[in-house]
Amino acid sequence: MTDPLSQLLGAIRLTGGIFLEARFTAPWCTTSQVTPQDVEAFLGTPGHIIAYHVVISGRLVCIVEGEPTMEVGAGEVVLLPRNDPHLLASAPGLPSLDANALIRPGEGGGLLQIDHGGGGDATSIVCGYLTMEHSPNLLISSLPSILRLDIRNGASRAWVEASVRFAARELINGKMSSSPMITRLSELLLVEAMRDYTATLDGARTGLLKGLNDAQIGHALTLIHGRLEAPWTIELLAHEVSMSRSAFNERFTALVGMPPIRYLTHWRLQMAQEKLRRGDQGIAQIAHAIGYESEAAFNRAFKRAYGEPPARWREQHA
Repeated sequence: MTDPLSQLLGAIRLTGGIFLEARFTAPWCTTSQVTPQDVEAFLGTPGHIIAYHVVISGRLVCIVEGEPTMEVGAGEVVLLPRNDPHLLASAPGLPSLDANALIRPGEGGGLLQIDHGGGGDATSIVCGYLTMEHSPNLLISSLPSILRLDIRNGASRAWVEASVRFAARELINGKMSSSPMITRLSELLLVEAMRDYTATLDGARTGLLKGLNDAQIGHALTLIHGRLEAPWTIELLAHEVSMSRSAFNERFTALVGMPPIRYLTHWRLQMAQEKLRRGDQGIAQIAHAIGYESEAAFNRAFKRAYGEPPARWREQHA
């Protein structure tokens, strides 16, 4: 992973899996949401879930409250970055059933199965997830409730499409419900969907994705995330991306929505939370790893952001 977006996702420490194969025949409509119970058997209790559905054949509509109805066809993926409750259906306006009530065990301990509908046109999907250890960060929070990715036409089309179909075949046979290969595939789907979405952002919007889409600010973000322990200043970052201090500060703030040093502090403290949760490093080690010169300086910054010192926060959240 070398591009800024992949680096950020790598820092979040995503884990991916696939848990359900469904075959529907029109008319049909289900209420769906990936629950912690769906993934606990593979990954333990997740802090946050990103749901996705790969349409292997046929078509469906996906409806999230407050969002336009999204039509999704064979070779496309619908992703829900905040795992909002949603309807999957053959058409809008149909009465819905809870998808959980339709799930049955897979044969031989394989993927969970749904086979439901009125006998008309068939749609086959595979349902998966990405999980994070903690709550959504700036990157995930900047996304809309629903994203669509056409894996037939994306930059990684051949690899993604072949991997989805291979994974679906393997998982139907009860193999690899969660694995490094599935995590990488799931992450790539999310990255590609984010890139597609970023290309649609208008000039009035700000946010992390907007910054990543700019060559110089994206490079600065890569530097920050790749070397979080470095003694970054505005002057040093501006020099690294060949900009003046004032021009860099102005463009970073305009695109990302906050000044570079505030963003740096926010990300350092978010990484500190993850390290504190894991519990395998002392406070002084964490302070040094995320770029603070002393444990005391780290304690002050953490307490200012979260209202309590890191040691006490770890006791409550480890």
